[in-house]
Amino acid sequence: MKDFYEVLGVSRTASQDEIKHAYRKQARKLHPDYAGPESEDAFKELTVAYEVLSDPDKRRTYDAGGPEALRGGGMPSGDFGFADLFEAMFGMGGMGGFASARGPEPRGRRGQDSMVAVEVTLEEITFGVTKDITINTAVTCSTCEGTSCQPGTSPVTCSVCGGTGSITRVQQSLLGAIRTAQVCEACAGHGQTIPHPCEECGGEGRVRTTRTLSVEIPAGVEGGTRIRLREEGEVGPGGGPAGDLYIEIRELPHDVFSRQGFDLHTAFSVPMTAASLGTMLSLQTFDGDHEVNLKPGTQSGADIVLKGLGIGRLGGRGRGDLHVHIDVVTPTNLSAEEAELIEKLAELRGEERIEPVGASTGAFGWLKKKFAS
Repeated sequence: MKDFYEVLGVSRTASQDEIKHAYRKQARKLHPDYAGPESEDAFKELTVAYEVLSDPDKRRTYDAGGPEALRGGGMPSGDFGFADLFEAMFGMGGMGGFASARGPEPRGRRGQDSMVAVEVTLEEITFGVTKDITINTAVTCSTCEGTSCQPGTSPVTCSVCGGTGSITRVQQSLLGAIRTAQVCEACAGHGQTIPHPCEECGGEGRVRTTRTLSVEIPAGVEGGTRIRLREEGEVGPGGGPAGDLYIEIRELPHDVFSRQGFDLHTAFSVPMTAASLGTMLSLQTFDGDHEVNLKPGTQSGADIVLKGLGIGRLGGRGRGDLHVHIDVVTPTNLSAEEAELIEKLAELRGEERIEPVGASTGAFGWLKKKFAS
């Protein structure tokens, strides 16, 4: 029998990475599918050499006594599993249609995440609120407590796969014995079967019901924000952990106030006389009635800022402001007496005739001078 190091073409001090690289390189050349059936023996010899030298324990035994030292059970047969062969040749585990036995899959799986929309008023967003919400969800079965078994019974080891969760089949080929592993259909890969499923949940380990929980919605959240409640979603089958519950905030419009960030905005219409003389406005805010001082000569479009009467900031970092936008209303459909009074006011203020802005200078100055000459 040839020296295994010579078969792989590496030195006796080669590292594991060098051994693997050498095997991959030669395996592609000697594979019977590429080199023909006549290369089967050489490929099998290469595979045996690799299986020995890639195993630290077998390699030490081989280095100490050669192939004879492995005759007592350490010498591989060359029956290389297909998944192992593929990984060694191409650096990837398995291939479509092939599987390796990795032990039974746990019956309990994580439940699905859920989402529910909650409508919140602008006032509730300003201060924060706690709401009770009712959801339809899956909860742990109280009869079997998530075991999926009828009380007094328990799962049993699958008689088909022996508890491994998979069935291994061995086929002979030009490559030697090829092992493939498939999920056991009898136990669905769990390694256990349930002879007596729970009658309450049908063996699911969970039932659907409605439950109510309190949700704390902090001040300052915006519409579309999602609040995550960990493990408040649906309980998984077979006693699996619950998923998460997401609360999506839907902000309801307000009749008086609108928001921009953490500030509130509202518009207040006042007559021309009140804006001219000044007055005190009474405004109903989320903090109660508030007096707004309208100074004499207030112009339309004025923005009166009431500090700290806006929306609470996230994290409790104070509140925004309330902006009161003033709209001065010009009177229409004047009576003769009203018109006379306003004309008198205009005469007193020298405002009987108002020149356009820029009439003497600027864009229209040259036009006025031209006609004056």
